[in-house]
Amino acid sequence: MAPLRERLSWLLRPRRAVGSGESSRLLPQASRLAELPYPSDDDNDEGLLVEDTHLPAAEQHPEEWCPVPPKPGAFSHCVRYLAFLWNLLFLLLGLLALGVGVWGLLAKGSLQHERLALLGSDPMLLFVLAGLGASAVSLAGCLGALRSSACLLRFFVGAVLAFVGLEVLGGLLLFAARRRLRDALRAALLLCLLHYQQEPDLRLLVDEVQRALSCCGLGSYRDWESNPYFNCSAPGVQACSVPASCCLDPLQNGSVTNDQCALGVLRLGDMEAAGVVHLGGCVVQLGAWLRGQAGSIATGAAVLVLLEAAGLLMALKVLADIVPGGVWG
Repeated sequence: MAPLRERLSWLLRPRRAVGSGESSRLLPQASRLAELPYPSDDDNDEGLLVEDTHLPAAEQHPEEWCPVPPKPGAFSHCVRYLAFLWNLLFLLLGLLALGVGVWGLLAKGSLQHERLALLGSDPMLLFVLAGLGASAVSLAGCLGALRSSACLLRFFVGAVLAFVGLEVLGGLLLFAARRRLRDALRAALLLCLLHYQQEPDLRLLVDEVQRALSCCGLGSYRDWESNPYFNCSAPGVQACSVPASCCLDPLQNGSVTNDQCALGVLRLGDMEAAGVVHLGGCVVQLGAWLRGQAGSIATGAAVLVLLEAAGLLMALKVLADIVPGGVWG
């Protein structure tokens, strides 16, 4: 192209008048230049098209490869704020349970070095673990819905699915091992009986069960002899006794609990003890009560699963509005 432009510029420059001989020499050169191929506009367009074909498809058609997500509507905004409030409620409940559990552990001194061995049997530990898990998952759901974070919403969805799976698995195991439920209750009550004095929470639980079911001990009132404080060989004043919650009438003057109403009852015979305390154990009574409450327990479990499912569906809707691919997009 450069030599051609130089020739053209040389030809267009003003020249002095030439004679007939010079004009005859220039005519063949002009005819040869006229025969040279010139690039046309069509050729340039074809060249551009050829160059464009080497571009990636995403650069040629960006609207097809990177679609702009549709703007969420009023329903999507409503679901998003509802998911935030839903998770905020469970976050507050989780923090409340966590606070109650930590307060109970600190108030009883369960976190002290000499009592750490008994921490696993402390009921307050369940409040701490449940509150911590619920708070963490609900916080992820709150922030995910508020900040439109796909990562946090995916974590929330996975955690809720894990919780639902564990609950269903636990229910199936309980149904499959329902015949062994009495042995499990006996082991749990025996643990409560042995740690009756050491754990205020267990003492409260045992007293409430014995008062509500009008029972005493595991199989009979004499099971309290296995407690080191109520055993007849114990040096204290509670030797050969049972808790006041075993008494037929634990209240004195109808208002105040008489803690010594069952004092020395283990030294008596069954006939004499029957006029003071309940002779029957709590394992049979508690098993019968649980069987009677099976419908209520199943209803409560179903409501819990429905609540988790509602939160899960709202999170999936918010996630679908954020990421076109949904959970795995």
